Amino acid sequence: MTREYLKTAVEAARCAGALLKSRLGKIKKISYKGEINLVTDVDKKSESLIVKIVTSRYPDHEILSEESAFTPSGSRYKWIIDPLDATTNYAHGFPFFCVSIALEKEGDIIVGAVYDPMRGELFYAQKRKGAFLNGKRIMVSRVGILKRALLATGFSYTVSKYNASLVHFKNFLIRAQAVRRAGSAALDLCYVACGRFDGFWELDLKPWDMAAGKLIVEEARGRVSSFSGGKYSVYAQEILASNKKVHREMITVLGKGDKV
Repeated sequence: MTREYLKTAVEAARCAGALLKSRLGKIKKISYKGEINLVTDVDKKSESLIVKIVTSRYPDHEILSEESAFTPSGSRYKWIIDPLDATTNYAHGFPFFCVSIALEKEGDIIVGAVYDPMRGELFYAQKRKGAFLNGKRIMVSRVGILKRALLATGFSYTVSKYNASLVHFKNFLIRAQAVRRAGSAALDLCYVACGRFDGFWELDLKPWDMAAGKLIVEEARGRVSSFSGGKYSVYAQEILASNKKVHREMITVLGKGDKV
């Protein structure tokens, strides 16, 4: 049955991605959920398309999506959806964004799909079945020390939380080979999974930002944890993901805070 769930996630991600690509540069309405956190009419149309596909097949499953209120039903299954990850990029025409869809069963992510329509890249994973990019199996990198690692991060939409993010950013800049901040946590995680990045950390994220990417990293033989190395939850607000080899060094840097 899990395979059928994956097919649904992939189909929905592809359909929503095609919509995003076709509407790029044609946004009709932008509104704000916070000081700098925006949402477009395309976010909502993408979400509606995904939800329609999922509920037509699994009407009893719960839906947790970025642009809608969550209504619990008691189901063992919950679809966790980001219809447009990196909305700010999308609104400015910066072509780094994606659709992210995951399925959680009794607290465990069992399916994940992330689709980048601009590059035609579909990342996906099924619990205990490996991670894939356009049908080819992917693995994390083999970089073994932080000084040789290319890392990724992102900043919160809550401006008051920038200081902590900036401290970590500075600390990694002087310890790693380089750090990138492109604006999509879901794609950053997938890039860790396929070896383009060696590690990723971020604060103040939501479940829909991380759920699919978390599974894809783990199925690509990477590691996902809290900043301290503890057990990770998509409902926590921090994530550390890596190729395993630089994980310990990243934990050390994160633990130093402003002491570095």
